[in-house]
Amino acid sequence: MFFFIPAIRGLAQAFLLQDPFGQEVHFVGLENITALLRSAEYWESLRLSVNFTLATTALTFGVGLLLAFATDRVARGRTAYRAVLLLPYAIAPAIAGFVWAFLFNPIVGPAAALLHALGIAWDPNRSGDDALLLVILTASWKHLCYDYIFLVAALGSVPRSVIEAAAVDGARPLRRFFWIVLPMIAPTVFFLLVMNTVYGLFETFAIIDATTRGGPAAATNILVYKVYVDGFVNLDLGSSAAQSVLLMIFAISLTVIQFRLIERRISYDVSQ
Repeated sequence: MFFFIPAIRGLAQAFLLQDPFGQEVHFVGLENITALLRSAEYWESLRLSVNFTLATTALTFGVGLLLAFATDRVARGRTAYRAVLLLPYAIAPAIAGFVWAFLFNPIVGPAAALLHALGIAWDPNRSGDDALLLVILTASWKHLCYDYIFLVAALGSVPRSVIEAAAVDGARPLRRFFWIVLPMIAPTVFFLLVMNTVYGLFETFAIIDATTRGGPAAATNILVYKVYVDGFVNLDLGSSAAQSVLLMIFAISLTVIQFRLIERRISYDVSQ
């Protein structure tokens, strides 16, 4: 009721042209999709979505891996350390967006005041680059806990005897990480890459709506937010549905590419 019926209705809507009040409906075939493929605004939103997803994935995974390694170095208060890092996951995305929008508000935000004191002209209300950086930081901070949980569990499953044996043989920390630890946690890394991609493409709507509303000048108008604007603000339901279909195809294509290029190189047998 809540998934298949809306999904089928949205797929059908992609081939229809409907007035904002729903009085007239016409079947137009692939016209909605071809119009999008000819739209420079759509391609710009697609480019922005790719850059946003790549930046969010890299930042979330990198910081999550760093904090997961730091967990092993905490001698006392490890439980409290983990609890603090997991707190952002309990915050709703919209609330996280409002909090970060306030912190970096160019007029009253304390973080923005610090940047201004350092001589950085920060203003996400006017600068598209600043706005994009703000939503990337917010989305990464919100999703950081997810990566942290899996990476802590993966690192905890690496046999200490193997790492100690490599250290005795003279392998330095970086070499031990890239040649021993990383191959052993490769399945978790691959899983997180796929989930972070899905998160960046589909689950950041509330954050963008709360922080920038797609602005300024569409600088943060990624595909998932453009679907909402065209469908519920501009009332162009056919184009909005067509964008949803193309977004799903794009996400599936990225996932397939990830499986083809990365998954075949991963061994799930830790005994190797």
